Amino acid sequence: MPTGAIELPESGEYRSLAPLNLYDSPQCDRLATQAAPGRHLRIVSLPQGETGALRGRLCEDDYPGWLAPDAVAQLQPTTPYRPVRFSEMEIRDLIPQVIEFTQQAMAKSEYYLWGGTLGPNYDCSGLMQAAFASVGVWLPRDAYLQEAFSLTIGTDVMQPGDLVFFGTPLKATHVGLYLGDDRYIHSSGRELGHNGIAIDYLRDGGGQVSRNYRRILRGAGRVSRSYQPGDLLDLQPD
Repeated sequence: MPTGAIELPESGEYRSLAPLNLYDSPQCDRLATQAAPGRHLRIVSLPQGETGALRGRLCEDDYPGWLAPDAVAQLQPTTPYRPVRFSEMEIRDLIPQVIEFTQQAMAKSEYYLWGGTLGPNYDCSGLMQAAFASVGVWLPRDAYLQEAFSLTIGTDVMQPGDLVFFGTPLKATHVGLYLGDDRYIHSSGRELGHNGIAIDYLRDGGGQVSRNYRRILRGAGRVSRSYQPGDLLDLQPD
């Protein structure tokens, strides 16, 4: 165990003292998500396998992942996480700040990073989660979870700050933030997108990336509340 690390009991809640990477397997070779300093995490299993990775679950969004052993030194025991509740009206008042966050993120030198939520490099749903978290509102982590969590609305009644979902008929695999005037901002990968954050068009105009995503548009959702632990626990990854 690294010098200065704490000894973890079989369960307990901790606060991150530094940015954390969480991975999708005990091998810790594929990023699942990231956690900013101050986030709460529950340890759900002791070190496993040759890597000694620990299984944890972030408290603000119930998202699971594996931590490398050296991450233990960045965890501090803490009191249980207490979520804040927001009304839909309170969230609407914060939307200009959410949009400003995404535009400031776009202005930086960045690229698409699967699992990225801390910046400057984000994936699509990581950018959405980070933008709303910047004003204290929590969304679930992945695009399909954000779709399930948000209030379904028609694309003809979207307002700035609504979420736009793309993917297959069965599942949302991509998400952007509607800006108004047929535009949305998103972080997209190399295959269909920009390899980073950019603005595209939903219905008319735009370049090849706009056309790529236009073909797989699923619908839209409105953020009307902040995620509460347990809201979508049955839909979270294993």
